[in-house]
Amino acid sequence: MITGDLRRAIARAAASAALAGAETDPGLRPGASPGTYVSSVAFGLAASRSPREAAALLADRLAREPWIARAEVSGPGFLALTVTPEAFAALPGRIAAAGPACARGEALRGVTLEAPPPADLLAAATWEEARAALAAELTARLAAAAGATVTASPYPERPEPSPQRTLLPAGGATQDRPAPALPPRQSLPPPGGDARDRSAEKTAEVAAAVAFAGADAVRFALARAVPGRPVRIDAAEIARHLPGNPAYAVRYAHARAASGVRWAASLGSAAVPRRLPADPGELALVDALSWLPERVAVAARRGRPDEFARYLEELAGVTLATLSSVSNPGRARAPGSDRLALASAAQAGLAAGLGLLGVSAPDRL
Repeated sequence: MITGDLRRAIARAAASAALAGAETDPGLRPGASPGTYVSSVAFGLAASRSPREAAALLADRLAREPWIARAEVSGPGFLALTVTPEAFAALPGRIAAAGPACARGEALRGVTLEAPPPADLLAAATWEEARAALAAELTARLAAAAGATVTASPYPERPEPSPQRTLLPAGGATQDRPAPALPPRQSLPPPGGDARDRSAEKTAEVAAAVAFAGADAVRFALARAVPGRPVRIDAAEIARHLPGNPAYAVRYAHARAASGVRWAASLGSAAVPRRLPADPGELALVDALSWLPERVAVAARRGRPDEFARYLEELAGVTLATLSSVSNPGRARAPGSDRLALASAAQAGLAAGLGLLGVSAPDRL
């Protein structure tokens, strides 16, 4: 959410300095430490001034913002910005209060795109077809969250799946029938066999993976698949409840954060005044959360939902490391931080990110 504040502040500063191109994307990227940000906006502003001159004008105006501690020119014209400790410490509370909206922004405001039909993973003939369909759907989801206008799809809605094609939970089954086992590899037709048989076998493979590992695991595994590389999803791997399995780790991190919220609330942490993040782990978690809306926008702009899925993996890793440390929620009292706000922010951020991928965020796992 701080990145959204910075976007608006930079646009105001550019307009105030009468620099042409005030709507130029600020090109934000992380600074050297938590709470610091770098912008390349000056390189896309008025051609009558050098980037360093434009950056100096912007820095002068941005330094007047009460929540910006420092605004300086770096290198050939980059803006180096540092928010105040108070603004940084307020971020967890803002994220928790925003809930699902914490991932939303205005970076793509003015952009219009057409929504593709919803991805039907069970109808995909190949893993690559499933990946491409899901990537198109997720790009539209991310773009809408980043402020773009997404028009209704010109395609008719897909019909509801028949009972034989119902998405099943991970390792579970419907009340009517058990989840089918994964088809054995030897059941695949030999090279040169009938093309229709091969297509049906591949479709059955995708559907069987969904039935075995669950729709959430398959969606996340496909969402993180890099375009242009062969896609092969191992249902047994993505169904494993291990931290090394990204399809499980991100959802587990959300459940861990929810547990931290319950634990902190049981200690009456809500009555503790907000304090600055206390240790490097807390600082790293707040910093990672501060980039959520920006990562949504970048992934949408590039048409690369896999980059956003991998950002969620990084956020999950920081969340688990921080909330499992002895000085943080779920383990012991943290003398220098607001335990409830930190865990609540992690829970809200991960839930918002998973929601954009169409993946559930369980409170217990």
